Amino acid sequence: MKNFTSIFWSVILVIVITIPASAQMGDYPPNAEPGKCYAKCLIPDEYETVTEEVITKQATQRIEIAPAQFEEVEERIEIKPASTRIEVIPAVFETVEEQIEIKPASVKLEPVAAKYEEVEERVMIRPAEIKLKEVPAVYETVTEQIEIAPASTKWVKRKGDKNCLSANPDDCLVWCLVEVPAKYETITKTVMKTPPTTKEVEVPAEYRDVTKTVMVKPPTTKEIQVPAQYKTITKTVMVRAPETRVIEIAAEYKTIKKTVMVKPAETNVIEVPAEFKTVANRRLVKPGGFSEWREVLCQNKLTRVKIIEIQRALKSRGYDPGPIDDIMGSQTKSALVKFQKDNGLPIGQLDFETLKALGVSTN
Repeated sequence: MKNFTSIFWSVILVIVITIPASAQMGDYPPNAEPGKCYAKCLIPDEYETVTEEVITKQATQRIEIAPAQFEEVEERIEIKPASTRIEVIPAVFETVEEQIEIKPASVKLEPVAAKYEEVEERVMIRPAEIKLKEVPAVYETVTEQIEIAPASTKWVKRKGDKNCLSANPDDCLVWCLVEVPAKYETITKTVMKTPPTTKEVEVPAEYRDVTKTVMVKPPTTKEIQVPAQYKTITKTVMVRAPETRVIEIAAEYKTIKKTVMVKPAETNVIEVPAEFKTVANRRLVKPGGFSEWREVLCQNKLTRVKIIEIQRALKSRGYDPGPIDDIMGSQTKSALVKFQKDNGLPIGQLDFETLKALGVSTN
């Protein structure tokens, strides 16, 4: 609080100045009058106290257990059940001799080799075949008359005849259309009388005598009987099989005491109500901040008389300004800030609203 007070009182010394004529309206207090001082004051937040009921302990359930009830009773119990015992009568054995086969009779196969001999045989080395043989064509020479110029007509100039009326016989020359017979020429040429052909010629097969070894008797096997082999042994044999008989064994009992439940345990659910308490909460009603420009007491008007007047006004209202010594010390400033907070006044300046609330004149 001491630092807060000293900061605001130092601020007022900076802000409280004479307003120059060239100042802009946005930078300085509006409608300022010469010789007066202005400052922006800190308006405290406004709070109200509200009470509400809050839950301190949730409603719960408590489970109470009623124990089970027991009593002691006698009971006959079987400690060993009835049973049977099997008694074994052993088998009876004796020693006997026996001839056993150690190797069975068998048949052994012996191979018999094949028999071969040499024989002569005629074999074909080339089979018979049919070949095609060409027969050439037959030609002859013949004469033939051919037309070398066909028959035609031509105009022939002839002398005038006796019936010409002109004295000049050349005036009566006549052109006649004369037939010209065809012209022929005799030629000699070779023509094919018989065309070329083919004929089939049979070529006989060729043979050769060869000597080869052939099998006259294939290989075989013959069976040889191998007799069985025996051995005499001594062995123990069972002449009477083992037997069993069943012997009955009675059950065994005894009387015991035991605790039995005659009534089971029970659980009861008991509702435990919630617990509440009433609390007071401080709620912000109106946030504070710096106010608009306010007129404040100028430094030249803060005289020793004015300081004593302020100290006395604070003391009369129950705020301790310290000694009444005409000095605006830290104690007086702290009392002023507390008075402003308690009365919802702008904080930190000697504004006219604070002076009026203290009953101190503004002159």
